[in-house]
Amino acid sequence: MLTLYYLPGACSLVPQVALEWAGADYQAVEVPRDKIKSPEFLALNPMGSVPVLQEGDRALSQNIAILEYVHELYPKALILGGGDAKHRAEARKWLAFANADLHPAFSLLFAPQRFVDGEEEQAKLRAVAAGRVTMLYNYPHEVLSKQPYLAGEKTIADVYLYVTLRWAKGLGLDLSIYPAFTDFYLRMESDEGVQQALSKQGLL
Repeated sequence: MLTLYYLPGACSLVPQVALEWAGADYQAVEVPRDKIKSPEFLALNPMGSVPVLQEGDRALSQNIAILEYVHELYPKALILGGGDAKHRAEARKWLAFANADLHPAFSLLFAPQRFVDGEEEQAKLRAVAAGRVTMLYNYPHEVLSKQPYLAGEKTIADVYLYVTLRWAKGLGLDLSIYPAFTDFYLRMESDEGVQQALSKQGLL
C-alpha cells in the first residue's frame, strides 16, 4: 500500500488528488507542523518537507517525482492528460511552472522571517513577494481566459495551480485583475478527486 505524508492545504494536496484520480489504494498520514523536523520524519525525508510517498521501505520526496511515479503506476488515470506527447509536455510545463516559479514565490509570503530579520524588512519582502506572485499569475491567466484548463484538458498541473490559488485566497491577495481564475477555481473545487482530497485533509 502507498502512504502519503502531508500537511493540510500544503502542496501535498496535489499528489493526494492524483492518487484519488487514480483510484489508488493508499492511506494519508498528516504530519503535524511541529513534527516535520522530528527524527522520525527526517528518517523518511532528511529535507524535512512534505509530500512524501512511502511504498514499503522506500520513501519518495519532491512533488514532481511523486507525481511522475503516480503517472507511471497508474497511466490510465491520465493525470498528465490523454493526448499525445506534445499535450503531456504542455501539462508538464505548467506543472514545472507551479512547482518552480509560483510555489517558491509563496514561500517568501508565508515565512519572510526565514530570509530577513526585523518586522520592517519582513514587511518589505512580503510586498515584493506579493507583487511577484501577482505578476506570475499573468501567464496561466492568459491561457485560462481562452480555454478551461492549462493544457486544454484537465491535468494535475491544474490542481497545482488551484492549490496556489487557495493560498492566495487565504493570504487575501487581490487577484481581481484575473477574472478567469474565478470560474477555474470553481471548476477545480467541484472536481470529485479534489473534493475527496480536501475532505480527507479536513479542509471542507
